[in-house]
Amino acid sequence: MTGEVQRYSREQIEALELHPGAEHKVLEGWVPELASDDEIRTALEKAFDYRGDVTITTKAGEKIEAYIFNRHTGQALADSWVQYFAPNAPGKRKLAYDQIARLEFTGKDRAAGKHWEDWVKAYNERKAAGENNIGLQPETLE
Repeated sequence: MTGEVQRYSREQIEALELHPGAEHKVLEGWVPELASDDEIRTALEKAFDYRGDVTITTKAGEKIEAYIFNRHTGQALADSWVQYFAPNAPGKRKLAYDQIARLEFTGKDRAAGKHWEDWVKAYNERKAAGENNIGLQPETLE
C-alpha cells in the first residue's frame, strides 16, 4: 500500500450511482394508487426510502403527517406495518398496511439533489482555502 487516495472522475461516480436498473424518481408530490396489495407494498417501500414526510389517510378517515423510519412486510397486509414519527404525537407509532387508505408524498424530499460529489467538492474547496480540521457537516433541515 502506498497510502495514496484513489480519485474518481464525476463520470465514474455517476456510473456507480446510476447503475443499470437503479430507479431515480422524484417522489415529492406523488400520490400512488393503492388498489392492490402489491401497489400498497410498493408505495410503502418507497415511503420508507423517502427522506421527507408523507401524509397517510387511514381507512377510519384520520390524516397522519409522518416520517416513516421502519417497516415490516408480512404475508398479509394485516401482518405488515410501518413505524413512523408524527410531529403532533410523542414517540414512535405503528400502523398496519391494511389500515391505510391513501398515501401522499407531501413533505420536502430532504435528499433530493444531494450527491456525494457535492460534499467532496465542498470539502476540497474549504481545504484549498487553507482551512484546517474541517469536516463536512450536514445541512440544516429548515
